[in-house]
Amino acid sequence: MNNVLEYSRYLSNSDNLRRPARRSNGADGSDESDSLTPFLDIKAENIEFGTRLGEGSMGTVYKAVFRPTQLVLAVKTMVVDPDPAVHKQIIRELSFLRTCQSDYIVSYYGTFFDEDQSSIAMCIEYCDGGSLDAIYKRIRDRQARIGEGVLGKIAESVLHGFVYLHDHRIIHRDVKPSNILVTGTGQIKLCDFGVSGELVNSMAQTFVGTGHYMAPERIQGGGYAVQSDVWSLGVSLVEIAQNRFPFPPPGHPPLAFIELVDYIVRMPQPELTEADGWSAECCHFVSVCLIKDPSRRPSPREMLLHPFIVRTEAANIDLKRWIGEVWA
Repeated sequence: MNNVLEYSRYLSNSDNLRRPARRSNGADGSDESDSLTPFLDIKAENIEFGTRLGEGSMGTVYKAVFRPTQLVLAVKTMVVDPDPAVHKQIIRELSFLRTCQSDYIVSYYGTFFDEDQSSIAMCIEYCDGGSLDAIYKRIRDRQARIGEGVLGKIAESVLHGFVYLHDHRIIHRDVKPSNILVTGTGQIKLCDFGVSGELVNSMAQTFVGTGHYMAPERIQGGGYAVQSDVWSLGVSLVEIAQNRFPFPPPGHPPLAFIELVDYIVRMPQPELTEADGWSAECCHFVSVCLIKDPSRRPSPREMLLHPFIVRTEAANIDLKRWIGEVWA
């Protein structure tokens, strides 16, 4: 494919590495992405917990209401080190999240502690379209699969989110379908990115929670760079497209966790194929995300130049209609 070959040449010219376009959020067409999230007096007595939205190794997520304004939000509760000094450090580190304003990142409202349970509660934007994990399983239950146009919009949005975080010196560290959320209007947003080192250190199952999507260099104990998030995006896209986690491939016996991460390091990476109805550009994009050598794997900003993403950005995909049809 000439356009895919041109992609490699294009990356060699640093002048071509553009910043992602900002969406216009203001009523007058101005950009509001640098403003702070409106202050909410986040404390336990102001939060009314509702239904449980999900649960995993890293905590439990609830739908909730902020009583003073009736704002619907999501609250993630996690058991942490009971040391009050650790709590204060976590609060200091997480306070930075209020400065993160992007259409591709969930809004952060604040944090409070339940001293009796030694747990932290993070209050974030509620995305009523659900997680991509729940969405693709809903589609799978209907014996269907996600369309390539929507898959491209997911990749585009996640890459823009990565670039925003990287510009703020943040690496996500836990990219997977359950951490990619969709609003009722079809916006695709990242959540649970790794800002607080103290929070990560105080939780016992961090590696277990992320190992399935972890890049080979991380499994082998190497350093974490933004290219590691690109690998995790590639794994997530294959999972969403194929309606199953891609390791090991169909027909392979189940693997224990240690066997699985060893398989990820040693065996060929998963792929999408034209034989299954995916375009050559889409297949190439995923293969580039899943290059095992991190020195050859492009950064998110470089991946935004890929022909698959360039084509996706020009496409008119009605994500609001799509997410409505998913849950109809």
